[in-house]
Amino acid sequence: MTALAPTLQAFFTDRLVAQRNASPNTVASYRDTFRLLLAFAADNAHKQPSALDIADLDAQTVSAFLSHLESNRQNGISTRNNRLAAVHSLFRYAAYRHPEHADSIRRVLAIPSKRSERHIVTYLDKDEVNAVLAACDRATWTGRRDHAMIVLAIQTGLRVSELASLTVADITTGPGAHVHTLGKGRRERCTPLVALTIATLQTWLAERRGLRTEPLFPTSTGRRLSRDAIEHRLTFYVARAGDTCPSLRSKRVTPHTLRHTAAMRLLLAGNDVTVIALWLLFRVRNNGWATNRSPRQTSTCMPT
Repeated sequence: MTALAPTLQAFFTDRLVAQRNASPNTVASYRDTFRLLLAFAADNAHKQPSALDIADLDAQTVSAFLSHLESNRQNGISTRNNRLAAVHSLFRYAAYRHPEHADSIRRVLAIPSKRSERHIVTYLDKDEVNAVLAACDRATWTGRRDHAMIVLAIQTGLRVSELASLTVADITTGPGAHVHTLGKGRRERCTPLVALTIATLQTWLAERRGLRTEPLFPTSTGRRLSRDAIEHRLTFYVARAGDTCPSLRSKRVTPHTLRHTAAMRLLLAGNDVTVIALWLLFRVRNNGWATNRSPRQTSTCMPT
């Protein structure tokens, strides 16, 4: 057995899970990175993945892999940099376990991240939000589900991973109405809900009739919606809404755009950027709110 296989396994079990208590999303992202890297390196070295050693993942191979991501897989610079960060994390871990590969490891760790252009933040205005929501066919079960999901995303600014992981129990529509999530970095977060979102979710929950542990927004078979499925549904509604709201045709709208929309709505209501940051990263402390006051609300960019 080569040194790479036990090192890679220990990296996941000891480093990521035991030491860092990494979130399932982080573990999955790292897993996908090394699945792609090992397949690429094995093909280049004409070996089985199980026969690869640390020396087979030298700086030249890793650099070629990063170029492959951009040119062949059409990945963006941010994805390329995220894959490189995972590789760097593994090699920093390997440096303490295999000093005999110190020079090769040093060269890989010296590979820099690629600079990218900063794009203007895209968000939806009130008319665009209304058009997207109107595109949801509420005569169907799927349309009503998606309508409730998009309303929640626009008001709270939840990440797509947080939306996908919501259960029925995470929604409280009574006094102190809020949505509870365990988000990026395992941050426990409770976000207050406004009257319109509460009414929408109450209607959906009455129809959903799921157990508390079941997904809030399930597929037609009762399974949890994937992140890709949520993005696909949103893309579908944006394309349909473009017929009545031409400005949407020139925008690339993703679930993260809805997060930007929530932030812009708070900004237009007169909230300071630090307050908006707290809203988007709301934590629970001592089983209560991290702050006693919620940001000022406005109807701007919210559905009518």
